[in-house]
Amino acid sequence: MRVIDCATASEIASSSAAATLPPFNSSDFETQRADLHLRASSDSSEAAARCSLWWNHVPAYAQHRIGVIGHYAATSDEAAAALLAAAQERLRAAGCTLAIGPMNGNTWRSYRFITERGSEPMFFLEPANPPEWPSQFERAGFSSLASYFSALNKDLARPDPRVSTFEKKIAEAGVVLRSANADLRRELKNIYVVSQISFQHNFLYTEIPEAEFIAMYDPVLPMAHPELVLIAEQAGECVGYLFAIPDFALKARGADVDTFIVKTVSILPHPDLRGLGTLLVARAQQLGREMGFRRCIHALMFENNVSLNISRHYATVMRKYTLYSKHLAK
Repeated sequence: MRVIDCATASEIASSSAAATLPPFNSSDFETQRADLHLRASSDSSEAAARCSLWWNHVPAYAQHRIGVIGHYAATSDEAAAALLAAAQERLRAAGCTLAIGPMNGNTWRSYRFITERGSEPMFFLEPANPPEWPSQFERAGFSSLASYFSALNKDLARPDPRVSTFEKKIAEAGVVLRSANADLRRELKNIYVVSQISFQHNFLYTEIPEAEFIAMYDPVLPMAHPELVLIAEQAGECVGYLFAIPDFALKARGADVDTFIVKTVSILPHPDLRGLGTLLVARAQQLGREMGFRRCIHALMFENNVSLNISRHYATVMRKYTLYSKHLAK
């Protein structure tokens, strides 16, 4: 098994890959500012495993210099072992002290593996992976750095006893809730500003330009329902939002779309806004029920996040995910 280095998108595009390896858009290597792409292949010359590496444009974490492993895929344990060994060597040579993965550069993009699948089918926009991939990371010496979960609420009429108190408190603070404009793209500038402020202390946070943020949302805007995108305003300024979208994976399977997904809840860190996240989730579930939805997924939440406190009043865990790391000893 040999590992080749690709430093440009054209080099990646010109190399062949096994038919069983998931497709990879080579332009993502450059648009997502990766530093190196690795491909492991046998004598057939077709890549049996691949990943990209980042060490220049990466999140900050403790005292470490981070190296990131993303765009990961492998068709065999042998190819995975060779690929991950080479990835560690390249990151160590670049001066990194801690490898983190899977992560496509930062947490705005796809990252983490499903590690406890549960019985529920995959939902719309949920990152997917075969069960072998986390095991390949673990065999290479990686261990859990952070844990995440998705939770399912099967009863949208279930009350949260805190809501009435929060409604009064938030109203006294002069906060008004509304659904988004029909032209959702007009809302994205305010959503971006709130996200930059409210997420800046989140685990492995990286700032991204407004244009990149909007480009991430553009593909899903035509499928979103403005009624399920909630905006909280105080004195005419956006201070929080909730972004939810129907679970169109159900439609792809020929089932009724009876479930919607709470994708993001973001609140400015002001003391008078405490409880606003709970209120937005309660309002979204109420609106979803009125629109004919029966279930709601609270998606991809950090286990230590305030969202855990919000979700536990309504939903039960349906899936767990893991982000891995490994110290890179000299």
